[in-house]
Amino acid sequence: MEKILITYGTRALAQRVAQMIKEKFEVQFATSESIPSVLQKQYIPIPNGVNPTFAHELLKLCLDNQINYLLALGFKELETLAEAKLLFEEYDIHLLGPDLEELKELFVLQNPNKELELQLVHHGVNVLDGQSVQFTGSGLMVLSDEGEEFALCTI
Repeated sequence: MEKILITYGTRALAQRVAQMIKEKFEVQFATSESIPSVLQKQYIPIPNGVNPTFAHELLKLCLDNQINYLLALGFKELETLAEAKLLFEEYDIHLLGPDLEELKELFVLQNPNKELELQLVHHGVNVLDGQSVQFTGSGLMVLSDEGEEFALCTI
């Protein structure tokens, strides 16, 4: 079973995504937020997304833990990782986030309602069901009410 690392693992959105994908992926959580001592074994501490070493530390973490997919839920994390996307691809680690240019163009929806249907998209394919979607990029997405535009979901 492939492994996925989800950032902001202590947040409800990360837990919701984990429930969606638990049949397909072995889920690991990471967070830059403080972790109560009783929960420290469940979450891997990582630096903040604006930290200059963020991308390299996450790459090392992914390599050490044989992570296949990385889903960053913080906007600053997505920006930093978009700049380092090629580096991750060299090691066959799939970043589930948009390219830097796509990130500038996408509508961003923070903390989407639990009623909204999330889609985990990688290069235009919903990772969960293998179906093609209209969005050719990657990321945690929701489709607009009209069914024509995608919004990027973040914390």
